[in-house]
Amino acid sequence: MAEPTPEDRRLLKRRMKSAARLYAVQALFQMEAMGQGVDKVRAEFETHRFGMVTDEGEFAEGDVDLFRSLIERAVERQARIDQMTDRALVAKWPIDRIDPTLRALFRAAGAELLIGSTPPKVVINEFVEVARAFFPGGKEAGFVNGVLDHMARAARPEAF
Repeated sequence: MAEPTPEDRRLLKRRMKSAARLYAVQALFQMEAMGQGVDKVRAEFETHRFGMVTDEGEFAEGDVDLFRSLIERAVERQARIDQMTDRALVAKWPIDRIDPTLRALFRAAGAELLIGSTPPKVVINEFVEVARAFFPGGKEAGFVNGVLDHMARAARPEAF
C-alpha cells in the first residue's frame, strides 16, 4: 500500500475535525436530552461512535482532542456561550425556545470560538455544514450562519 501523500493526510485531518464537530453536537444534544454528564457521554462516543459500522455504513473517525475540547469547553462555559447565543437571537427567541439540536450546535460552535485556535470563518463554515447534515434542505443553515457570525464577532472581534 502506498504511503499517503501530505495532501491525503491534510484531507484526512480535516475530515476528522469535521466529524469531531458533528459528534460534539450529537454529544451535547444527548447530554441535555438524557441528563447525562460529560464523562459518560465522552466515553460512549469515543468507544462506540467513532468509526462505528452499522447497516447504513461506517461512521467517520473523529479528532478525539477536538471532540473532547469542544464538549468540555461547552460545558465549562455554557452560561457564557448561551449569553452570546441569546444576544445573537431575536429577543423573542431566547436560546431555551430554539430546537435542542441547534442549541447543541451553538454550544459546540461557541466553545470552538472561545478556544480561539481555528479562524472564526472556518468555525462558522464548518458548523453551517453540520446544520445542513441535521436539517437537509431546511432554512436552518442560513439561520446558523447569521447567529454564528454574530457570536464570532462578539467572541473574537480582532479576527474581523
